[in-house]
Amino acid sequence: MATVLVKNAEVVVTMDGARREVSGGVFARDGVIEAVGTVPETADTVIDARGCVVTPGLVNTHHHLYQTLTRAVPNGQDALLFGWLQTLYPIWARMGPEEMFVSAQVGLAELALSGCTMSSDHLYLFPNGVRLEDTIEAAATIGLRFHPTRGSMSIGESDGGLPPDSLVENEAAILEDSIRVIDAFHDPRDGAMVRVGLAPCSPFSVSRELMRDSALLARDKGVMLHTHLAENDEDIAYSLEKFGVRPGQYAEDLGWTGADVWHAHCVKLDAQEIDLFARTGTGVAHCPCSNCRLGSGIAPVRAMRDAGVKVALGVDGSASNDSGHLLAEARQALLLQRVANGADAMSARETLEIATRGGAEVLGRPDLGSLEVGKRADFAVWDVSGLEAAGSWDPVAALVLCGPFNVRDLFVEGRAVVREGHLTGVELGAIIERQNRLAKALAE
Repeated sequence: MATVLVKNAEVVVTMDGARREVSGGVFARDGVIEAVGTVPETADTVIDARGCVVTPGLVNTHHHLYQTLTRAVPNGQDALLFGWLQTLYPIWARMGPEEMFVSAQVGLAELALSGCTMSSDHLYLFPNGVRLEDTIEAAATIGLRFHPTRGSMSIGESDGGLPPDSLVENEAAILEDSIRVIDAFHDPRDGAMVRVGLAPCSPFSVSRELMRDSALLARDKGVMLHTHLAENDEDIAYSLEKFGVRPGQYAEDLGWTGADVWHAHCVKLDAQEIDLFARTGTGVAHCPCSNCRLGSGIAPVRAMRDAGVKVALGVDGSASNDSGHLLAEARQALLLQRVANGADAMSARETLEIATRGGAEVLGRPDLGSLEVGKRADFAVWDVSGLEAAGSWDPVAALVLCGPFNVRDLFVEGRAVVREGHLTGVELGAIIERQNRLAKALAE
C-alpha cells in the first residue's frame, strides 16, 4: 500500500468543520488521508514542508480549456461579451481534436502549477470531429481530477441565436452523445478521477426544450448540470426580451435549480434570485478576472455567501481571462468584494475556503475539499519562505494577499502531480511548443 507523508509544515490549513490550522503534516495511504497534524515519521514518499503552508488542493469550477489557444486575440481584446464571442466563434470553428487535446493540456498544466487539484471544463462546441474525450485524455496526462461537461449549442444566427450556424448541433444528436459520454466516462464513486456533467452553453444558444431535456437526462443518469447565467446586462436584457423573465426564473422554470446544478458568473443576480439559489442549494462559479476583463461587473458574492449560497471559483476560458492561475483568481475575488463592499467584506481565509472547500461543495464532492481523516489526499504545498512573502507575519493570509505564488508540490489521490515546482507527468516545454505552433496556424 503506497503511503505519502508531508512533515514539518509551518501551517496545515485543514478547512475542516472547525477550520483548524495546525502544525505538523499530512499522512495518506492509497490516496486517503489517515492523519493530519501529528503524523508518522516515515512513508514511501516523504515531503519536507519546512517553511511551507499546506492547504487542500484548489478547485476550479468553470473553464473553457480550448480557449488557451486564443489568448489575447486582437479584435476581441476590448469587446463586451456578445461582441467578444462573435469575434472568436469563427476562429474556434477551425479547431479540431488536436487543438482540443493540446489546449486542455496547457490549461490544466497552468492550473496544476497554481495549486489546483480538480477542475471542471465546459466544452460546448464540437467542430471537425472533436469529442469530449479529447479533453479527458489530456487531463489524464497531467494527473488532475477532471469534471468535464458535455456542453452544446443548438440555436444559430439564422434562428436568432448568437453562434454561427456552423457551430450548432442537432438537439437529438446532442442528447445521444450526452448519453454516450456519461455511460463511457462518468464515475460516481468516492475518489473518482473523472465525472461527467451536462452543460448546454447558455440561454442565448440553446432552446428551452434542450435545457429541459438536459435536466431530465442528467437526473436520470445522476450527473450534474452546468451553464452560464446572468453574466452581464446584455444577458439580462436577452432573457427579458426572449423569455419574458429574468434568468433566475428561467432556470427555475426549466428545472435548473438544485444541489446538482451550478451556474457560472451570476454577476447580475438580484435579491430574489439569490434567495432562490440559497433555498434550492444551487451553486455558483464566480469568475472575477473574466468578469473584469469583459466589463461584466462585480458579482454579489458577499450577498450570496451571507444568504447561504454555495460559491466557488472559476478561471473561465483563457480567451476571456486571459490567464488560468487559480490562486490569483482567489486574490481577485477578495479584492473585488472589498471594492464593492468595504475592506472588511472578505478575509483571505474566507477566500481560501471558497477556493478549496467551496469548490468541492459546488461540484458535489464531499470526499474532497478539506484535509481530514477519511478524505482523499489532494493537497498543495506552498513555499512561503521566499521573496513573495518576505516580511509577512501571517503565512496563510500571505497566500492570497502576497504573491503571486506557484505551488511547490501538488498531490492528487496521493500521487505527485508537481514536485519542486515542476510537473511530473509531462514535458511542459514540448507542450508549450506544440501549443504555440497550433495557435500560429489558427492566427494565419
